[in-house]
Amino acid sequence: MNTKLTLNLNKNIISDAKTYAKSHQVSLSKLIENYLHSLTQESKKKNSVSPLVESLTGIIPDDFDERNEYRDYIHKKYS
Repeated sequence: MNTKLTLNLNKNIISDAKTYAKSHQVSLSKLIENYLHSLTQESKKKNSVSPLVESLTGIIPDDFDERNEYRDYIHKKYS
C-alpha cells in the first residue's frame, strides 16, 4: 500500500536527486523508497546476530596467525 509523504528539502538537493533518478531511469519516489528500505533492512540485519555469536565476538586476538598455528599443530602431530 502506498502512502503520500511530504518532505521539505533543499532545492539543490532535489534538483541533483531528480537528475540522478532520471539518469538511472527510476522515479524520485522509488529512489527514496529504495534508500529508506535499505536503511531499515541494514538495521534489521545488525540485530539478527544470535546471543551466542555476540558472546564470542572478540574472543580471538587481533594478532592471531592461523597459518602459524596450523603449521605448529601439524608439526607437533607428525613429529
